[in-house]
Amino acid sequence: MTVVAMGMPAVRTGLPSMDGRPDTPQLVDRFGRVARDLRVSITEKCSLRCTYCMPEEGLPAIPADELLSTAEIVRLVVLAVRELGVHEVRFTGGEPLMRRDLEQIVAGCRAELPDTPLAMTTNGVGLAHRARALAAAGLDRINVSLDTVDREGFARLTRRDRLDSVFAGIRAASQAGLTPIKVNAVLMRETLGGAADLLRWCIEEGCELRFIEEMPLDADHEWARTNMITAAELLEALGTRFALTPVGREDPSAPAELWQVDGGPATVGIIASVTRKFCGDCDRTRLTADGRIRSCLFSDQEYDVRAVLRSDASDADIATLWRGAMWNKWAGHGIDAADFVPPERSMGAIGG
Repeated sequence: MTVVAMGMPAVRTGLPSMDGRPDTPQLVDRFGRVARDLRVSITEKCSLRCTYCMPEEGLPAIPADELLSTAEIVRLVVLAVRELGVHEVRFTGGEPLMRRDLEQIVAGCRAELPDTPLAMTTNGVGLAHRARALAAAGLDRINVSLDTVDREGFARLTRRDRLDSVFAGIRAASQAGLTPIKVNAVLMRETLGGAADLLRWCIEEGCELRFIEEMPLDADHEWARTNMITAAELLEALGTRFALTPVGREDPSAPAELWQVDGGPATVGIIASVTRKFCGDCDRTRLTADGRIRSCLFSDQEYDVRAVLRSDASDADIATLWRGAMWNKWAGHGIDAADFVPPERSMGAIGG
């Protein structure tokens, strides 16, 4: 197998090992997991500069000819669903709203996959202007990244004063029927004091809040286990304002553990990726904006599906590569290991 050095994860261009793999079309791995949730990053560009995700100057631009095109994204998404057993698709970034052809991507997938759930993770900036068009194109729902409802805190964390735009985007999405709207909030030391305010705001706006433990996926590689907020700390902070009753997970592969808030019906979720890892139940497969198959957020092993796609390969050839990539998925992220090394790509470059 050829390995190409690119100053980033090693990109494999040959066929992955299939030794011992069962004869099934699904995306199985050596540990018995089956990938059914596809995350598709469509750009590295973003309108914000969140400290836990991107450097202040943004990520290096991907040359236009190295980005997957509208047609290529649609073809790979359709193949994943029809040939590989994917059940749900989510478009991510960077910030997917930075793609002018986002509506065309969604519409192309919807035309071919009328029954497949199509979702998007966005920071909400500018969503107010496109929510109706995205709904009309066939998008089902959205997740919005929002870490605080304090304007000054938002500006410090994202390096942009755009909170009002995010609020407008969430409300426009609700009016367009892109529901249920889930809000993703990364737990940070500087925003812990406002966590209860964020939960109250989400309940009042009809959004489902999910807190996420900060992971070592920042572009500046400044993450430290000793400084991160844990799920236990968050529960203690929220417990001063709300009565929380544990519910558990909606299904075994769902990353969020749920708590009922003040007797319900509202819930709050916590995705404890670090302290309560759920690698054993992971069901995700990832496609980066530059056309790499990635089996895990933390693995620097990537497979170049773009090159195969552009070599006039058949769908069967692409499916074989994808199956091999997932068969070689590792057991877990290993954050607790003494020799743990963060991945070369940050969250913004991989896709959330």
